[in-house]
Amino acid sequence: MFIVIGIMFAGIGTGFLLRNRKLPGLSQLTMGLIWLLLFLLGLEVGHNEALIRNLHALGLEAFVLAIAGVLGSVIAARLLWVYLYRRKGAKR
Repeated sequence: MFIVIGIMFAGIGTGFLLRNRKLPGLSQLTMGLIWLLLFLLGLEVGHNEALIRNLHALGLEAFVLAIAGVLGSVIAARLLWVYLYRRKGAKR
């Protein structure tokens, strides 16, 4: 867990140091990597025989909660993205 937090802070520090530079394609790269990670997560879940075998036991409630959590995260991230870029554009 400390490695994950350390990597995150290293990214924050690097972003802070490079904040005045244009990094073309960074947004597209970030979104591409997020899609790749989601695909790999789905691949891992699909490869887990025990999980697939007991999927019916997890029930509709777990499925709905998972979908709601993902959709809520996507919507919140999108709203934050729009808010931050509108705010950034207003400063120019």
